[in-house]
Amino acid sequence: MTGTALARRRRTRRIAAAILVALLVVVFLASLAIGQFTIGPDKLWSALVRDPAVELESNVLWQIRTPRTVLAVLVGAALAVSGALLQGLFGNPLAEPSVIGVTSGAGVGAAVGIVFGLGFAGTATIPLLAFAAGTVTTVLVYCLAAVGGEVKVVTLILIGIAVNAVAGAATSFLVYLAPTTSRDQIIFWQMGSLNGAQWGQVATIAVPILVSLAVSIAISGKLDLLSLGERAAGHAGVDVRTLRIFIIGLSTALAAAAVAFAGVIGFVGLIVPHILRQVVGSGNRWLVPLSALGGGVLVMGADIAARTLIPFSDLPIGIFTAVVGGPTFFLLLRRTLLKAGRV
Repeated sequence: MTGTALARRRRTRRIAAAILVALLVVVFLASLAIGQFTIGPDKLWSALVRDPAVELESNVLWQIRTPRTVLAVLVGAALAVSGALLQGLFGNPLAEPSVIGVTSGAGVGAAVGIVFGLGFAGTATIPLLAFAAGTVTTVLVYCLAAVGGEVKVVTLILIGIAVNAVAGAATSFLVYLAPTTSRDQIIFWQMGSLNGAQWGQVATIAVPILVSLAVSIAISGKLDLLSLGERAAGHAGVDVRTLRIFIIGLSTALAAAAVAFAGVIGFVGLIVPHILRQVVGSGNRWLVPLSALGGGVLVMGADIAARTLIPFSDLPIGIFTAVVGGPTFFLLLRRTLLKAGRV
């Protein structure tokens, strides 16, 4: 790449970062203001500073809207970065948490807790079960996909499809066993929602996600070394096998933590890194942190649509991400298969 092209790429990355930060702020404020009960611009600031004259708006803002919006940012950032890590690791835009079975596995764990009324950890029981099941599922998929110590993306995706099918069958069986109230809870959880978000949930999820995001950004440069090939990365001092396992674990931790509190919100880790890669290139030093911003914007936007599209209804977020993500996955898969056919 010439000096002029490199300077142009850097300028594009800075502009993209500035746009995403601005979008994050604008959509965040819109999420605070928009809903079944709209808080006008003239009252938004007063509600933020808890002016007694707008007590109702303040209560809605701080008890309902703000925890929900902050949770949306955390969940979106976690899912998008999880996808960016997997795509950088395997060098393929098809790698994504929901595609390889992480989210469906977490869904089975949550369904088990709901159906059998488990409560060994209080309100954290369902998230803990979802996190544990998502982690176990990832380990299983990785072990099944590893052939001679190497994991190929196509094999990983095919096994992920099989695992998704098995997990879907297990969840359906649990739904059949569940009483009506639990059945509704499982079905709604499977489609993803931030409805009922509380500050306790935000506090619980914030620490692991923020730490994992910071670590992801710190090691993003090593992902760029992996793109040069395992031998070149090894010569650069990278322990490829250890790094590969660490990145898969980190990606799983991010995805499972997000799914544990928000339910199954698919394709965020596919859509956001793919779009940003077209704009800023495949360099992970920029792609990973920008994916965190883009994921937050996407999930907040989907959440606004979920609670405003139909009056007095709160639709599942997963509906909106799947509408965009499904066709995107199909197009990427077709492109990958065409490339493989040429080779």
